[in-house]
Amino acid sequence: MAQLKGACIIGQSGGPTSVINASAYGVIRTALDTPEITAVYGAAHGIKGVLNDQLYDMGQEDERELEFLLNTPSSELGSCRYKIADPEMDDTDYRRILEIFRKYDVRYFFYNGGNDSMDTCAKISRYMSKSGYDCRVIGVPKTIDNDLFGTDHCPGFPSAAKYIASSCAEVYKDARVYDIGAVTIMEIMGRNAGWLAGSAALAGVVGCAPDLIYLPEVDFDMDRFLADVEAVYRREGNCIVAVSEGIHYADGSFVSKAKISATDGFGHVQLGGLAAVLANVVKDRIGVKVRGIELSLLQRCGAHLASQTDIDESFQAGKAAVEAAVAGATDKMVGFSCTREGGQYHCQIQLFDLASVANYEKKVPREWINPEGNGVTQAFLDYALPLIQGENSRVVENGLPRFARLKKVLASQK
Repeated sequence: MAQLKGACIIGQSGGPTSVINASAYGVIRTALDTPEITAVYGAAHGIKGVLNDQLYDMGQEDERELEFLLNTPSSELGSCRYKIADPEMDDTDYRRILEIFRKYDVRYFFYNGGNDSMDTCAKISRYMSKSGYDCRVIGVPKTIDNDLFGTDHCPGFPSAAKYIASSCAEVYKDARVYDIGAVTIMEIMGRNAGWLAGSAALAGVVGCAPDLIYLPEVDFDMDRFLADVEAVYRREGNCIVAVSEGIHYADGSFVSKAKISATDGFGHVQLGGLAAVLANVVKDRIGVKVRGIELSLLQRCGAHLASQTDIDESFQAGKAAVEAAVAGATDKMVGFSCTREGGQYHCQIQLFDLASVANYEKKVPREWINPEGNGVTQAFLDYALPLIQGENSRVVENGLPRFARLKKVLASQK
């Protein structure tokens, strides 16, 4: 394929993770070192930065500060939840995107995000092709929800899983210090897929597993839940429950009473408050001491507990995106193909068609959930355990983490 020279844009979208900036650094560092890429721009707040002509000139950043992105949580370039229309229905945004691409001679577009971000990538790729504008579009995956199709796992999930398992182990120890028992309910993120809540079971590797785990892949039954909790409590004198925020009844309604309060830009329900709801029910119906814990944002921004495996793979995903695009690939998402035979973990880069990834949610296989629907099987543990290996080799200052401090020089103001 003919060589394509021009600038690139990297944007971040959707919910942050503790390693999303490692992927961004993989794109930025590789692009800056690639002769075919004439300039590297970071979009302020994702696709909105393109639409608003707010692009950071990443070539103006100090190399050392860029390297700190490897251990900096959240989306350092800024994120958004903005849904662009189908170009066949309304091409207003796309005409603006093309205008900006022409202005800066952008020939490479990298978008770092989850399901909806891959949908944005696919639409932009389709429009650029139809318009006859030569621009290669590659999606760089991220989501703690681990629900992107095709790829073995998603950057961000391993670190969130490590944080969740570590927190569950610590709560397990704390919950057993008194001679009076209690029920502890830990609410974990996951609207439609239970990968994160299932990760709580990893705490069992150090003997501190939750007693019960409930995922949205199985319809929730309150009476059965109460029977499960009471049986464990009566037998053990304590009970720890890990539960996905998105558990729902057979009719599809969420157990959380906070289900209709708000939606994001893609119309997704914003959940929360489930632990408190279940704690109140357990207290009223069983009459024991109960504590509800909501991990909330901590599980996705806890860079101090990031998996080094996750950091390394996230960087490689960004690096591979640039290398694939320069080699001629477009309309693809970078993903992972992994093997775990004989306890040996191997991960390789694989490209997936954006059309097959966008708007498809990968859920926990039913066979990885126990028949009772209140725990996960060994197969889940075998899948997740290799992903949380390695300790974050971060830099600290005065006992606190040192994060990237970018200048964020706007390209339009140079």
